[in-house]
Amino acid sequence: MATGRHMRRDGQGGGRVALDNLPLVDDAPAEAPAGPVHRAAEVVAPYREARRGRRIATVSNAMLVVGVILLLVAGLVWGRAQWNYHQQDEVNEELAAYAVVSDDGETPPQVDWAALKAVNDDVVGWVQIPGTVINYPVYQAEDNDYYLDTNAEGTYGVGGQIFMDCLNQAPGMVDAQTIIYGHHLKNGAMFKQVADMDDQGFFDSIDTVWYVTEQASHKLQPLFVYYTDPEDANVRVFDFGSDEELRTYLLDILQEKGVARDPDAEQIIGGTTRVLTLSTCNYIEGQGRTILVCVEQAEAERALNPVG
Repeated sequence: MATGRHMRRDGQGGGRVALDNLPLVDDAPAEAPAGPVHRAAEVVAPYREARRGRRIATVSNAMLVVGVILLLVAGLVWGRAQWNYHQQDEVNEELAAYAVVSDDGETPPQVDWAALKAVNDDVVGWVQIPGTVINYPVYQAEDNDYYLDTNAEGTYGVGGQIFMDCLNQAPGMVDAQTIIYGHHLKNGAMFKQVADMDDQGFFDSIDTVWYVTEQASHKLQPLFVYYTDPEDANVRVFDFGSDEELRTYLLDILQEKGVARDPDAEQIIGGTTRVLTLSTCNYIEGQGRTILVCVEQAEAERALNPVG
């Protein structure tokens, strides 16, 4: 091994000491042997990985449990909704048995008023639209909230009952505008098909709307459909100073909001003295209500075919 001659000062005497035959030291440090800290880290690492795996498994299991709970809740909600719809359908079927109806558009519903009143004497009329499922008794309470979720038997019903505005004069078709309300149920019941009449094709397929009471049978036809929001107070106008005020009211709505209409709507409005309005919910953002305005066929015919 190569050696070099070096001198150092001796700390004892301050003299020079020859550093002969000492090996030259390499500049690169020698690799240190694994110490106790390094060995400990090697031992601890597997345990850390195991703990990390257990935490991940715990979180995954918790998420699975939450997911199962959410599915169960969703299933219960769906099941409850289906049960509510089923109960509503049963009530509707029972009430439908009190009237004999036809889809020919020429025969008004034949209603057993005595039997119907024995169930609930709030009944004021019957509404039917041939060719649709709309075939229901109409009730009237002291407010417009009661029949939203109360059926004719006085118990909870998801669809309540079809009802006339509490401010209208019973039995309906007395005021210049009679308003009847019904829910838009997603299973197609109640006034869901009123909402569907915003489609011009479906609107055109409906020729007749019946509203019958103990005193009279009113044969009507769709005039136009419009959208509005639940806070629109202009919907609930029942009386007007004159027929001309009613006609101006109807023309303004038709021109500003109409979405489906009779092609001769303006001319028919010119001979209208009273209307039946059917109102239901819709799921259109910014709207919330679909309104169908109907006019008596006899008035429409006179307006389209004036005598003299």
